[in-house]
Amino acid sequence: MDKEKRLPRHKSVYILPNLLTMASLFLGFLGITWALKGEFEACALAILASCVFDGLDGKVARLTGTTSEFGVQLDSLADLVSFGVTPAVMVYYWRLMGFGRLGLMAAFLLVACGALRLARFNVKTKTSSKKFFTGLPIPAAACTLATLVLFSPHVPEALAASALPKGCLVLVYVLSFLMVSTMRYASFKEYGLIRAHPFSSLVTTTLLFVLVASTPRILGFLFFVGYVVSGPVYTLLFLSRRSSRLLPESKEDIS
Repeated sequence: MDKEKRLPRHKSVYILPNLLTMASLFLGFLGITWALKGEFEACALAILASCVFDGLDGKVARLTGTTSEFGVQLDSLADLVSFGVTPAVMVYYWRLMGFGRLGLMAAFLLVACGALRLARFNVKTKTSSKKFFTGLPIPAAACTLATLVLFSPHVPEALAASALPKGCLVLVYVLSFLMVSTMRYASFKEYGLIRAHPFSSLVTTTLLFVLVASTPRILGFLFFVGYVVSGPVYTLLFLSRRSSRLLPESKEDIS
């Protein structure tokens, strides 16, 4: 075992996770340029593709045993650009510009809360539970806005002109609040359920993929909205009920 640990790794193995992180950062930067040109659907696709690379870099680092503090910090900086600045610029030029300062502050709040969310995650990453995130993850907030842009052509024209800008404004404020909240969101990092039921997990994953692939613009947006809502539902309903059961029902129980 000692000899295996001393075996030198190829230097390119250490570079691979950081290259994936840089690819995520590049897509975020590319999305900003497309948003400034008014190509909002292309920007939304760039955010979604950036999320894929963001998920791959951590998994590759863990599989190859090349995790490092440098990689963690680089990943957070890339996330702030790709999932903070890029979606903020996108929604501002897409629907929030008409609200003036209110829309500008909403876009800035998305970036600010995203930065706070990432800073808190970096500080508590060693002590927090791996099963749940505290607060809405910033990639989920960015993907929710990206899929909203892709979903918007299915909104009736009457609602798109009036209700969609207001709904987008409210959604940005809600997502910003959820990122810095203490709501619990599933991290999907624990694979105990998959290992215990591999066949049923494979069937469920395949069905979800087929459903989303059939109408990605609609079901993709509904998927991320469902994930956003799952945090408050789990925290306020499930956790509050479980904590109330643990509390004594009367003063007699304490004595």
